[in-house]
Amino acid sequence: MDIVFLGINDAGREIYDWLCSRDEVTVRALVTTKQQLELIESIQPDVVVAVGYQHIVPEDILKIPDEGCINVHPGYLPHGRGFNPNVWSIIEDLPAGATVHYMHDGIDTGDIIARERVEKSVADTGRSLYQRIERACVELFKQTWPSIESSTIEAVPQTESDATYHQKSDFVDLCRIDPEQTYEAKELIDILRALTFPPFDNAYLEVDGEKHYIEIEVTPVSEREQTERVGTIDSY
Repeated sequence: MDIVFLGINDAGREIYDWLCSRDEVTVRALVTTKQQLELIESIQPDVVVAVGYQHIVPEDILKIPDEGCINVHPGYLPHGRGFNPNVWSIIEDLPAGATVHYMHDGIDTGDIIARERVEKSVADTGRSLYQRIERACVELFKQTWPSIESSTIEAVPQTESDATYHQKSDFVDLCRIDPEQTYEAKELIDILRALTFPPFDNAYLEVDGEKHYIEIEVTPVSEREQTERVGTIDSY
């Protein structure tokens, strides 16, 4: 089976390497830019696999592979379409997870091939949740691959009434914490949890013209009790 692979993040790199190691698969090209999409037309692959690809794929390109174009999305579709679904699953208290789906002309709107839910906790940050979602993406794709390879996929349409979507500008707006705005405690904690993704600086506030970045750590009491805290006082 001839494949063109789109994108590459950490999960994508692992899936790419896994596909390259399979005897019955030939990865003909790795595409990371929009300009390279023309390779799909010249190669005429059996299937296109996308993981972390950041560009819209035109409809005429999507129609080329006989087995379709398949995306691995770090969200539990139809919840969390678009940009940084791990963040919005915390902010909006929506299901988090991984989805393997066909690519259509809409953003993350294609029929679902498989999906797996990833549980959240109140101690999760955007980073800790994403790390578990990323692992789920890799394992879900590996589990799904035999049905892709054998053309025995039984995909189901997404339920539009459950769909949520966010673009990059929504994330950019979320990062600014307004010191003059009133937040409920849970709302602010959830925003800070969702935006905590070291080493990246996301949440910030501006005071007297100076920008200050903010991160948060939420530690369960059970975990705190098991950790030796050198230099602390019992009454604190």
